[in-house]
Amino acid sequence: MARGDRVIYHIDCNAFYASVEELLYPEYKRVPMAVCGNPEARRGIILAKNELAKSYGVKTAETIWQARRKCPELKLRPARHHLYRDYCEKVNAIYEQYTSQVQRFGIDESYLDVTGSLHLFGGDAAALAHQIRQRVTWETGLTVSIGISWCKVFAKLGSDLKKPDAVSIISRENYRQVVWPMPVGSLLFVGRNTEESLRRLGIRTIGKLADMDPVLLQRHFGKLGYQLHAYANGQDDSPVLEIGQEDEIQSVGNGMTFSRNLVTKEDIHTSVIVLSDSVASRMRRYGVKGAAVQVTIKDQNLKVITRQKPLPKPSHLAADLTRAVMELMETSWKTGTPIRMLAVTALKLVPRDMVAEQISLFEDSGSGREKQERLEKTLDGIREKFGHGSILPGSVLDNDLGIDEKGS
Repeated sequence: MARGDRVIYHIDCNAFYASVEELLYPEYKRVPMAVCGNPEARRGIILAKNELAKSYGVKTAETIWQARRKCPELKLRPARHHLYRDYCEKVNAIYEQYTSQVQRFGIDESYLDVTGSLHLFGGDAAALAHQIRQRVTWETGLTVSIGISWCKVFAKLGSDLKKPDAVSIISRENYRQVVWPMPVGSLLFVGRNTEESLRRLGIRTIGKLADMDPVLLQRHFGKLGYQLHAYANGQDDSPVLEIGQEDEIQSVGNGMTFSRNLVTKEDIHTSVIVLSDSVASRMRRYGVKGAAVQVTIKDQNLKVITRQKPLPKPSHLAADLTRAVMELMETSWKTGTPIRMLAVTALKLVPRDMVAEQISLFEDSGSGREKQERLEKTLDGIREKFGHGSILPGSVLDNDLGIDEKGS
């Protein structure tokens, strides 16, 4: 690393879910195995696969039927998120012995900034990374891949260079040779749609993106264009947060893929009630209110549309979210068109105590919103004590959509 540069690690647990399952059930190391969603509830997506399954071409995020076409003998394990969270805590406890700047990036990835502590461990960034990698294996049985660079975006690219159980360095001396030939889709925040849009502009590699005029990129992608151009050139000074410090919450959402398609208005209303209730409850827990709401709809052909609208006033009440989402559904979705997945998201969040309640001249201040807020907060308390499924809307009981306390 160049003198004066930060030393950033991105550490990625290899095939995390599948590796945890293999630790608990060693027999799965000898057969192709994958962890997946519940196929009975149509959440049959591959979440992680072991090395044997990978050798058959099984890929994360493909459907179970696609994976089994490639590997008919594939063994499937249901996801057990409580176990994965336990192992997440174990590996991060190791990281936290080397620096106070440890920022989790999902359940199986973390950034570490060891700039200020590297001298305490010999001063060699690669040697320290190998020490951490070996400790994780010795103490948890898992393997990790570590990318080292002067910025977070290149450190993340580095952790993907060699897998599993490896350390890679992307420095100012080698990044043009290492990073720029990579497909542009490898870069952080380049999703499938953005990648396709970049390809239409003739941009297929990170190097080509780095060489583009940022003004042209801004014209096509807005602020994201400038950001992607900066990332392609390694211009990323975003900090690694301190342990326990959290990024500002930008949105709160929840979605479901249903056991059968939503077809009637009653189906949709039932689903929106449950999703809005979950989102509102979490907003109250986080101490925020949303000034806008978004609905995401996926049809039976997997086509997705997203619609948004502002709320009359910032709110953390399920009743307000439900009303706004149903208005969006009325104007955005043809009744009777099957819906496979639905998501509700609160946007433009503001701290709860910064929202001044204004009472309309035509609104009774002692009823309406105040009563609704008391009701929903009472439900929060009951669910915290007895579980989320202790109280459910009447329309949800005995439904055949797959909605229950786990789905909500």
